[in-house]
Amino acid sequence: MILSGMEDEDKWLAEGIAGIQHNAFYMHRALDANNLRDALKCSALMLSELRTSKLSPHKYYDLYMRAFDELRKLEMFFKDESRHGVSIVDLYELVQHAGNILPRLYLLCTVGSVYIKSKEAPAKDALEDLVEMCRGVQNPIRGLFLRSYLAQVSRDKSPSLGSEYEGGEDTVMDTVEFVLQNFTEMNKLWVRMQHQGPVRIREKLEKERNELRDLVGKNLHVLSQIEGVNLELYRDTVLPRVLEQIVNCEDERAQYYLMDCIIQVFPDEYHLQTLETLLGAFPQLQPTVDIKTVLSRLMERLSNYAASSPDVLPEFLQVEAFAKLSSAIGKVIKAQVDMPIVGAVTLYVSLLTFTLHVHPERLDYVDQVLGASVKLLFGKPKLEEGRATKQIVALLSSPLEKYNDIVTALTLSNYPCIMDCLDDKTNKVMAMVIIQSIMKNNTCISTADKVEVLFELLKGLIKDLDGTAVDELDEEDFNEEQNSVARLIHMLYNDDSEEMLKIICTARKHIMAGGPTRLPFTVPPLTFSALRLVRKLQAHDGNVVGEEEEPATPKKIFQLLNEASLY
Repeated sequence: MILSGMEDEDKWLAEGIAGIQHNAFYMHRALDANNLRDALKCSALMLSELRTSKLSPHKYYDLYMRAFDELRKLEMFFKDESRHGVSIVDLYELVQHAGNILPRLYLLCTVGSVYIKSKEAPAKDALEDLVEMCRGVQNPIRGLFLRSYLAQVSRDKSPSLGSEYEGGEDTVMDTVEFVLQNFTEMNKLWVRMQHQGPVRIREKLEKERNELRDLVGKNLHVLSQIEGVNLELYRDTVLPRVLEQIVNCEDERAQYYLMDCIIQVFPDEYHLQTLETLLGAFPQLQPTVDIKTVLSRLMERLSNYAASSPDVLPEFLQVEAFAKLSSAIGKVIKAQVDMPIVGAVTLYVSLLTFTLHVHPERLDYVDQVLGASVKLLFGKPKLEEGRATKQIVALLSSPLEKYNDIVTALTLSNYPCIMDCLDDKTNKVMAMVIIQSIMKNNTCISTADKVEVLFELLKGLIKDLDGTAVDELDEEDFNEEQNSVARLIHMLYNDDSEEMLKIICTARKHIMAGGPTRLPFTVPPLTFSALRLVRKLQAHDGNVVGEEEEPATPKKIFQLLNEASLY
């Protein structure tokens, strides 16, 4: 059935192309003879092939491009008044008598392009006239391609700054107004496609809409390229007007695509300076819009912008970018009550990445992001392995990768709270990531307090969390985990003997809770650390300072070792 439909489309496309070629042949003959009347008649017949409703957007595009190439030749003829003998003003009136509206408007746009170039009429007036008259075509596909043609032929004829058609104080605003109006009408046509046809072909319609989206988005690209659209004009006119159209169209696909277009085509500096306005639109979008992806891309662009030059960092502080992004994410999560946990966590991962790029020195910002994640996850059942868990692992891994120092992460009060949100299996995975970071960066854990926090983070490897007996675990994985813990113990060190004894006591407290199967792995490295401390103490001449014995003595250390030997 599908194959039959494709074959029919190919047949209809071939017939349409043949019709264009046939009428173009006679149009060329009329052009060569400088016969305006026949040229207009044949070109109108040629353009009538674009009235078809049988083709998908992809096939229709092929047909449109054939007609577009022929219109370029017709435009050259219109430019030379000596050949057709009619003034451009009269020609502009003459083509409006074509029978069918679609050929009439294509011809009108073509003549209008020449009309503007002749400068016999202000570009502003001609463009206003054309963009209004194109409303006569309300079929979505035909209307979108017609307006795309209008944008194409007027692209180098807008009255923008530096243009040969520049005129008056409102030159840039006239151009912006034309593009915005064309964009608005094109978006309305595009959105209308979702209501065309029965529900049973909804999937086909959505595919066709997707094929046409670039025609609409190209207007935003044009806006970003207009000479004279500075930050002030963008902030006060362009962005509010575009966002108004996006929000009011109430269409999931259009809102997602166009918000992404805004982020991609306009400069990073503009996004930073209009952050509040841009973020204010997100909670107003349809609940089904994939906001997390668009917001994540925005934060990624801003992160790259910050990384491009240290000179821009004061701008981020001036506009309070972190606070605005954090607030916007909270509002989006609150507004989209059905947002999956993975989506919300993804937003906080992006915010954390942004924070680590732009404000790496602000550990309070980093902890604030982790704290917001804790609130999000608080009261939820421990997450099972899946996309959400992977995002939380990414959240916890980001500070380790940025600072290359677990000691920094240990100062974040919300770091252990996030670890507690993981299921036991993933807790072990994250614990291994932490140990690997310590070993990779050769990080020394030098105080008992830090050892206490660290071993709490690693409790998934140090003791049973879920009641699963050790002999039920995979032996190879278990051995790898315990060997990692053993290597970690060698990274616990302080030159101060008293503090080193506290470190040993703290580590001993945790590893002794690991059970008899773990102790053969963990007690030996702890024993060697203790013996190194004994040798250090014995290397000193005596263990007396003044009248009092040092807290760290070989006797105390051997007592600890004797208690640990019970395994």
